[in-house]
Amino acid sequence: MDLFSYDESQQTNHQLLADRMRPQTLDEYIGQKHIVGEGKLLRRAIEADQLTSIILYGPPGVGKTTLANIISNQTNGSFVQLNAVDASVKDVREVIENAKMSKRMYDNKTILFLDEVHRFNKSRQDALLPAVEQGIIILIGATTENPFHHVNGALLSRSTLFELQALTYKHSLEAMKRALGDEGKGLGTLQVQVDEEALLHVAQMANGDIRRSLNALELAVMTTHPNQEGTIHVTLEVAEESIRRPTIKADESTQYDILSAFHKSIRGSSDAALFWFIYAVEKLGMDPMTFIRRLIVASSEDIGLANPQAMVQSVTAMEAYQKIGWPEAKYIISQAILFAVESPKSNAIPTALSKVAHILENLKSAEVPFHLRDTHYKGAEELGHKGYQYPHDYPGHYVKQQYLPDKIKNQTIYEATEQGMEEKIKINQSRRRKQQ
Repeated sequence: MDLFSYDESQQTNHQLLADRMRPQTLDEYIGQKHIVGEGKLLRRAIEADQLTSIILYGPPGVGKTTLANIISNQTNGSFVQLNAVDASVKDVREVIENAKMSKRMYDNKTILFLDEVHRFNKSRQDALLPAVEQGIIILIGATTENPFHHVNGALLSRSTLFELQALTYKHSLEAMKRALGDEGKGLGTLQVQVDEEALLHVAQMANGDIRRSLNALELAVMTTHPNQEGTIHVTLEVAEESIRRPTIKADESTQYDILSAFHKSIRGSSDAALFWFIYAVEKLGMDPMTFIRRLIVASSEDIGLANPQAMVQSVTAMEAYQKIGWPEAKYIISQAILFAVESPKSNAIPTALSKVAHILENLKSAEVPFHLRDTHYKGAEELGHKGYQYPHDYPGHYVKQQYLPDKIKNQTIYEATEQGMEEKIKINQSRRRKQQ
């Protein structure tokens, strides 16, 4: 072989194990059996080469790009890949024009794989929509963010949504054992012995990230010297040195989900509310102020006048965080969270606001009753702006008179519950109604 010869096998050997082991067919694909298992819709569509536009939604590292590459291997059409981060409207229009030409001249379909489709702004998504509607291109969009928040509604309605689930350590184990036995692309040509506890450790630390587990396995094998028998023995100690605990980072959708779980837990579980708060701040690096703001809202929306002190505690926690910071404010914020969860609950305030919103939808205008109008000017009585009765001049500091506009004067908007301190308000409301 001369100096300028090209040895393809040498090029392959320089590839990382994770790249060499990337699945090329559905049978090699690991996980997501709920959508690509035998007889499932997406698998049938791929195998029959009858794919329509789809959105692949799931966390990082679950196989969205790999699945798109498998589709490219099994389709008879043209396969084009763009990344939404750097693709422009011009790039999209160029793909569409080429697709039109290919369809017109060769009756050939074009599949566009758009990675990180959630990063496509509205103008770029709008440019793509007509081509999808007319069947000029078949779209495969991949996103880690909730598509209902980030993908054009019209584009989403013309695509089939498939949600990919997070992989587990069992999937990492499967991938590593497959790599150890594969003589073509894996480590099967080497004399390797990997202890089961070492494999399990790598799989658990990778937490379903197959690429990470294969990288760790390759590092362990390639940095371990063979013993006297020529065997590369990977022990638990070697495995522990080859992989470290990952830093967790929450994407936008995960943050919304955790914040939602936190708010819902305020309504029913001290344990869960405290857990989601600490987990989000200390594990995912989320801003404590995000949770304090939600706590303040919940103190009115879910507790309200059943225990007004919940609002005081929440605002105090906010002030404490602003003045002394994290982690010292952790105790004050946690106290406010627990106080809110253990408080009696009432949704009377949002219910009242909902009633007001409904009234406003059906009410064109509202005239202020004459006796409630401003009288701090000369001539007010001549205009008929009189008759207001000052409640503090009457027994119980209450007097029956009209406060609402004529059109809705008999409406009841705020209805107190019997929860906590609101029970006293309900008694007071009943007393007034009897007077009326």
